[in-house]
Amino acid sequence: MSFQIKEYKYHLPESLIAAAPTIPRDCCRLMDVNKTENKITDKHFYDLAEILSENDVLVLNQSKVFPARIYGKKASGGQVELLLFHQLENDLWESISKPGLKVGTQLIFSEILTGEVVERNIKTGEIKIKFNKKDADFFDTLDKIGCIPIPPYISTKASEDTLRADYQTVYAKKVGSAAAPTAGLHFTQELLDKLKSKGVQIEYVTLHVGLGTFKPLTEENLITKKLHQEFYEIDKDTAARLNSAKKSGKRIIAVGTTSARTLESAVQNKVLKSGTNSTQLFINPPYQFQFIDALITNFHLPESSLLMMVTAFVCSPNSPHIFTNFNESIIGVAYKKAIKNKYRFFSFGDAMFIH
Repeated sequence: MSFQIKEYKYHLPESLIAAAPTIPRDCCRLMDVNKTENKITDKHFYDLAEILSENDVLVLNQSKVFPARIYGKKASGGQVELLLFHQLENDLWESISKPGLKVGTQLIFSEILTGEVVERNIKTGEIKIKFNKKDADFFDTLDKIGCIPIPPYISTKASEDTLRADYQTVYAKKVGSAAAPTAGLHFTQELLDKLKSKGVQIEYVTLHVGLGTFKPLTEENLITKKLHQEFYEIDKDTAARLNSAKKSGKRIIAVGTTSARTLESAVQNKVLKSGTNSTQLFINPPYQFQFIDALITNFHLPESSLLMMVTAFVCSPNSPHIFTNFNESIIGVAYKKAIKNKYRFFSFGDAMFIH
């Protein structure tokens, strides 16, 4: 099936872009989308404690956002902004920069942190930076001088300390993301405890969110049917428990598109494989999901790969509905309703439960 990126366009009033999370987090709104019955219901996120049961398995992405945006200057003069998105070696990072930088450019970020551009991809503008610090020393320095990389569409005057707390899930554990897995931001520890007490199985995987979150889709993505590479990990015991749950008929619920992408990338012949790996999986209609049965997600940007993924999830062969275009899909209808009812959109916005 061929399609164009512009087919996934919708108009969103700027006033509906959330600038801060709901407090408490689990009091945000939740749009319940039943893709089989074509039914849409308005609820709240804390209602998951009543909706879910011991037959459900929540799979959460435990990746932790780090202060990946750093500011400095060239040794020759001129301000520079870097966004770090993947650690290649202890002191070598993939990054994007403003402005573009040439190989050999010397960079100064503080009295104790410097770097050099050692490689540049002319086609993408991505660069590799070799720093003078590595391991714990590097992350300690980042913690002091770096900024949490909130998306550019969020306009806020919140302090760095506030943003570091807000733009992080309560269960974040493994450092490595340049953006938060935002569907998980709605969980509070209290809600997780309630779900556990009801017998809901909770499992954790790791996918470090990289450059793909920030880059718009291109025609090349459509031709290659691949996205920017991201790295994930599923440990052996987790994979065994998830395979057992799937085999026994439990409902596998991915919390966020990152968890969904991890599970769908790791499944082979309906069996989830453990280990550390990378994925370039690009999910769009008519992709058939192999492992997940339901999805908790946020409201996504127009013309984004994430919007295409959730659209695929509600269409054939994953439901009786044949995909014709985004606006006529269940997701398109749900987005129109969300805008009409003034749901809050994007990273700090409200959530959707698709099943």
